[in-house]
Amino acid sequence: MSELYQHRARKRFGQNFLHDAGVIHRILRAIHAREDEHLVEIGPGQGAITEGLLGSGARLDVIELDHDLVPLLRTRFSQAPRFALHQGDALKFDFAQLAEAPRSLRIVGNLPYNISTPLIFHLLAHAPLIRDMHFMLQKEVVERMAASPGGGDWGRLSIMVQYHCQVEHLFNVGPGAFNPAPKVDSAIVRLTPHATAPHIAKDPLQLERIVREAFNQRRKTLRNTLKGLLDHEAIEAAGVDGGLRPEQLDLAAFVRLADQLAARR
Repeated sequence: MSELYQHRARKRFGQNFLHDAGVIHRILRAIHAREDEHLVEIGPGQGAITEGLLGSGARLDVIELDHDLVPLLRTRFSQAPRFALHQGDALKFDFAQLAEAPRSLRIVGNLPYNISTPLIFHLLAHAPLIRDMHFMLQKEVVERMAASPGGGDWGRLSIMVQYHCQVEHLFNVGPGAFNPAPKVDSAIVRLTPHATAPHIAKDPLQLERIVREAFNQRRKTLRNTLKGLLDHEAIEAAGVDGGLRPEQLDLAAFVRLADQLAARR
């Protein structure tokens, strides 16, 4: 066990290892894993959360990028009967290969800050397979996910995550819970894919396109940011004032704009 903790965190992997027992217990309590469930942990690191997840009796697959941690994790957990380790990049991992049925996977991870947003988008593409997700993220990222229209945090991440999931900002975690300590505060978020989405776009790809274009120049009005996609008449047909800035629109309005784009293509 002692050699496990000699592994030094690597900046290029964005590693900050969780060591605070109180925080670990609080995370495990929020996840509340059960024996009949299938969990997937992204970036187990030194196994701070892994041990507790396996203690539930659940099936657990872990995905670890750092090949130096792989033998250490195998030494510590390979005797567990329902444990499987995958060495690789979670950004390229096909989560469909693990899912036995829709909404069967529970995803857990202390995500490196440098890849958290693209990884969230990668997982949203697998949302029909996922029951819920619990992540440790930079506090600022969680605040953006949970944001409401009208504020500076409302943007592409807020809209696309909330289109697919219910977002719950559970609690904050200070830098001292990690080794090495990051320079920012962290937070735990629960993302639960909608069983029935409150707003359904005719073409989700067009929704992504509309949102991306709208927030590329967020200080400009919609008639300016969307002029390459929708004219003034199409924006009005969606029931949207083209003189507004993108942060002033709610999710439903963006879906209506996306439907206008889908209809015209």
